[in-house]
Amino acid sequence: MQPATQSLATIRRLVPVVQVMEGEGFLVNRPFPTRELSYIDPFLLVDEFGPVHFKAGEAKGTGAHPHKGFEILSYILKGGFNHKDSLGNTASLNAGDVQWMTTGRGIVHKEQPIDAVKQHGGEMHGFQVWINLAASQKNMEPSYQEIRATEIPTVSGENFSAKVLIGSAFGTASPIKTNTPVEYHHYTLQPDAELELLMHRDHNTFLYPISGTLLINDRESISRGKMPWFNHDGDLVRVKNASLSQTAEFIFFSGKPLGEPVARYGPFVMNTEKELEHAFMEYQLGMMGTLG
Repeated sequence: MQPATQSLATIRRLVPVVQVMEGEGFLVNRPFPTRELSYIDPFLLVDEFGPVHFKAGEAKGTGAHPHKGFEILSYILKGGFNHKDSLGNTASLNAGDVQWMTTGRGIVHKEQPIDAVKQHGGEMHGFQVWINLAASQKNMEPSYQEIRATEIPTVSGENFSAKVLIGSAFGTASPIKTNTPVEYHHYTLQPDAELELLMHRDHNTFLYPISGTLLINDRESISRGKMPWFNHDGDLVRVKNASLSQTAEFIFFSGKPLGEPVARYGPFVMNTEKELEHAFMEYQLGMMGTLG
């Protein structure tokens, strides 16, 4: 039941974003997992690759590798990736496209920059996010969803626009189906624009600044490199573009905590160490499939 008077949620923590080398040798910006913060339930990982401009022959991706026990969202802002997995899915993801994989009991996949970027160079920018699955769903059948840029719902207001990748915002819902309740929206604010975003008090909510400077709740000035994670003490967060001449962009994340133990190592996320050992055995026996 919504309280009669809505209040602003305070910032619980400003999470620093660090750079980490991944895959065949490409840098990602990562607020978690790090030594200081393992995860924000139900989110297990947030990686921003780029923005970076590759010269011809420089772009790198990932070789074949397994995953089990969670869901993966990949969102391309610039450039593109070729995808292939053990379910038989192949795809080229380009700017604006979204990919959602439910790894469930196990899947093997690989990602490589599109041929044009590999051969001739170009810009690459995007996000990959891991969302945990409940213990009862960690051995479900894996599945794959692919949503093209033209299919992503967009909400436009007088001074903002929002791509509703997951969940709903301003009466508009995403077509992507998830197992864990989460929200994932990409906002663009016009110069000096202000926006109030509704929150669920029982969710963990945080913002990832992409560009520009944001003024949070009329108090905290935040830009790239710092990620505000909010307390459960309010129903909304007020975000203002502090610039009078340039747009600002950020991603709004919100998810209902599972409240379950997390045992993770590399590409597997389970609830106990014994389950992790079993996952490695399954992979070694080829039970998660192979890439042809």
